[in-house]
Amino acid sequence: MATKALFNTVVNWFIRQRIDQIQNFMNHPSETQNGVIFSQLYHAENTDYGKIYGFSSISSYDDFRRNVPIVTYEDFEPYIEKARQGKPDVFWPGYIRKFAKSSGTTNAKSKFIPISEECLEDCHFKAGKDLLSIYANNHPENNLFSNKNLRLGGSSELYEDFNTKFGDLSAIMIENLPFWVEITTTPSKKVSLMSEWESKLKAIVSEVKNEDVGSITGVPSWMMVLLQRTLTETGKENISELWPNIEVFFHGGISFKPYREQYRKLIGKDINYYEIYNASEGFFAIQDQHGSDEMLLMLNYGIFYEFIPMDQFDLKNLQAIPLEEVEIGKNYAMVITTNSGLWRYLIGDTVKFTSLNPYRIKISGRTKHYINAFGEELMIDNVETALTKACEATEASVCDFTGAPVFMKDGESGAHEWIFEFTKEPNDLDRFTEVFDNHLKSINSDYEAKRYNNMTLKRPIVHIAKPQLFYQWMSERGKLGGQNKVPRLSNDREYIDPLLKLNE
Repeated sequence: MATKALFNTVVNWFIRQRIDQIQNFMNHPSETQNGVIFSQLYHAENTDYGKIYGFSSISSYDDFRRNVPIVTYEDFEPYIEKARQGKPDVFWPGYIRKFAKSSGTTNAKSKFIPISEECLEDCHFKAGKDLLSIYANNHPENNLFSNKNLRLGGSSELYEDFNTKFGDLSAIMIENLPFWVEITTTPSKKVSLMSEWESKLKAIVSEVKNEDVGSITGVPSWMMVLLQRTLTETGKENISELWPNIEVFFHGGISFKPYREQYRKLIGKDINYYEIYNASEGFFAIQDQHGSDEMLLMLNYGIFYEFIPMDQFDLKNLQAIPLEEVEIGKNYAMVITTNSGLWRYLIGDTVKFTSLNPYRIKISGRTKHYINAFGEELMIDNVETALTKACEATEASVCDFTGAPVFMKDGESGAHEWIFEFTKEPNDLDRFTEVFDNHLKSINSDYEAKRYNNMTLKRPIVHIAKPQLFYQWMSERGKLGGQNKVPRLSNDREYIDPLLKLNE
């Protein structure tokens, strides 16, 4: 016990020293970002991509914006394929040996995101250390390193192809973690890298139920499945009964709003919750304030940020602005240039700035995940805020949901159709729908205008999903576990129609 306490004290002291680096980029954001972009350009000027777009002649941001196009994955894929097949110096110096395989939520086609050694060390691993540093500074009396961290990563093994490796980002990271992280983490590397979700879940529960877990890390929806299975296996009433030293959940991937109350009950005591914003393409933001719902944009991870105002978003004519020109409260599509050689890459996420000194953000949605069939511009953050209010008003809890438009037909108004899977159903579904609808009107003036007198949009249509519906649907699509996410909003009926059929 004394050894654990000493280890915790030493690691805490060491990790908290990193806070000075964080404070430095908070104080000097423009200088930090300028350093990032011109270092990247110099580093990659002799690559194929660098020669095509004249990196060596770029001496200002305006040059960069003028010379280098904004790209989607589909635009950039031919370069990625060359790198995957073993060609060096395509868009980043040397060979890229690792690729994070990601299918996303809108397309069954696999994406292969390049992961350079610089990206692994100076972005993803650096972010992990900074997350611990921020937490340790906010909670000096923590016992984070006296107990195990339960991680729940992706359900993909690593595969070799063209002399390169590919798999979930979490699998790549787990395989390359330093030894000191491995000894403080559960489950084992062997179990963490298992590919089949149900077998993996059983193996994880078997390993972790006898550990002393102090922190958990993962996507809220899948972590909840794991924790519930663990309680069933052990016969415990709540997680704190099994792991009395649990103190924090580091979560990301999806919004935590629909899950907060459920976690409070599941864990059985108040713990800390810290949100992170990462993806295969990079690690972008960390919640740096205890109890906050905004995240600090991390500016020194080898990622250069640009933003496209969503009210000007046009795939045929993408125009971005630098960090210095963003405004609080506006929706922006995020464009990144990374130390893996993604140049002006449209990642597909939308964010809102909540602070400009320092730069803090909230994730507001996806460029492809919204409903705008009638000009209502409904984003995921609108929906989750309204959903929280509806649940509070009707003593309900939602675990999964998706929504889509009902298109106008035969002169009738359109509508939004929703299917919600509840862990606790509302005491009055009509009241739930009313509060949900009214709160959407109060926070989205475009939605309110379309709902006026039911002229364009009628009252929302709400369905209750049978238990485990979304789990069954994700299983049938081969998307269980890890970074797979239920698509919350769609501008067509691609997702909701199969779900409604399955719910019959």
